[in-house]
Amino acid sequence: MSADPVLWTAADAAAATGGRAQGSWTASGVSIDTRTIRPGDLFVALQDARDGHDFVAQALAKGAAAALVSRIPEGVASDAPLLIVADVLRGLEDLGRAGRARMGGKVIAITGSVGKTSTKDMARAALTGQGRVHAAEASYNNHWGVPLTLARMPIDTDFAIIEIGMSNPGEIAPLSRMARPHVAMITTIAAAHLQAFGAIEGIAREKGSVFQGLEPVGQAIIPEDLPVTQILRDCADTAGAVVIGFGDHGAARPVRVQSEGGILTCRARITGETVDFTLATTGRHFAMNAVGVLAALTAAGADLAQTAAHLSNWQPPKGRGAVEDLDGLRLIDDAFNANPASLSAGLAMLAALEGGRRVVILGDMLELGADEIALHRAVADDPAMAAVDLVHCAGPLMRHLHAALPEAKRGLWTETAGELAARTHELVTAGDTLLVKGSKSSRISTVVDALRARAARNATAQDKG
Repeated sequence: MSADPVLWTAADAAAATGGRAQGSWTASGVSIDTRTIRPGDLFVALQDARDGHDFVAQALAKGAAAALVSRIPEGVASDAPLLIVADVLRGLEDLGRAGRARMGGKVIAITGSVGKTSTKDMARAALTGQGRVHAAEASYNNHWGVPLTLARMPIDTDFAIIEIGMSNPGEIAPLSRMARPHVAMITTIAAAHLQAFGAIEGIAREKGSVFQGLEPVGQAIIPEDLPVTQILRDCADTAGAVVIGFGDHGAARPVRVQSEGGILTCRARITGETVDFTLATTGRHFAMNAVGVLAALTAAGADLAQTAAHLSNWQPPKGRGAVEDLDGLRLIDDAFNANPASLSAGLAMLAALEGGRRVVILGDMLELGADEIALHRAVADDPAMAAVDLVHCAGPLMRHLHAALPEAKRGLWTETAGELAARTHELVTAGDTLLVKGSKSSRISTVVDALRARAARNATAQDKG
């Protein structure tokens, strides 16, 4: 079995960071977590909730090639393989910049209020067979996630897909400048993180700052038909970008979207060319994201026909809208995150599914700012709610939606998601189609966990029977 290729030598990493390397080690990967570290990785001792220096000895014992540190930790030999820098996070950023600088392929950055991770995964799947593709893991899109993704990038990467997120003003532009994308795509702008921005216009300007990092004559893929589309265009124009709009009235637009048997069959017009593709989902909002992906990837030099054909390889990730059969239920698990726009998309997806009673289980949408109560109440007026039979809610904010619902649709309300999870037998019955949605911190995913545990118990009982 051949060894993994070398990603960083001690000398290269020291030159990139301005640090001091101990030993002549070579690293085949970069890790920040001893739980998932692989032999040959460079362990980065970040200081976050816990100090990564406390885990250096464990990382080396698990086979790490070396550790990026700001001091020699207690319990680690003075001659251990280390890269010593003044500041570990800054060292990781420097490593990321160097990783980007030595790569000769194309970089696509993806940001937006909703759908960053699923769109990034969609783009990775669509590029199958078109060279070496490197993309962020999970939702690694923040101040350490972006440099980590860049530091992990093989030098012979043909296409890199970098997800960029934010929680507060001023975060996106520096990350984009680090990634230096050739193409930057914004999925959509919606009421998310309003607490930090005050108004959706502020969110649009922050998301639009992704264009500040574009390479010369870079391309900006922006959603059309939004109240803030002009703000995004202004941001792209200021950056000197070539703008391609996607949406019902964009240069890249869906022509036909049909749902049948859990599959979307789509036709799209992408800057003058027509292509057909399929998606393994019934969520029509994913079709619009796919149109944006096709525009972005072809702008980066990918073959449009191949890209469209391989969109069928994409699967919605767990907790982000995947549909599964579970113990007589059809479950849409979308419990990873929530804001008004993504919840509306989830409700529309539920309404489009045929057969059985439609049930919704909702946790609080967080970080919505001063209008959070009104935004929760407004969900009752969503057009897709007409097709919903029953709504269960958890959390103090969702209590306002619960009160605004017609009595016939009102299910249970509990203060916490845990209380709702303890009453799964009251929430659904066999044959129901179920959407579970809420912000991650609402812990509404505990309801999904409880439903899965119940299904596992039932399956075990049947096996024994």
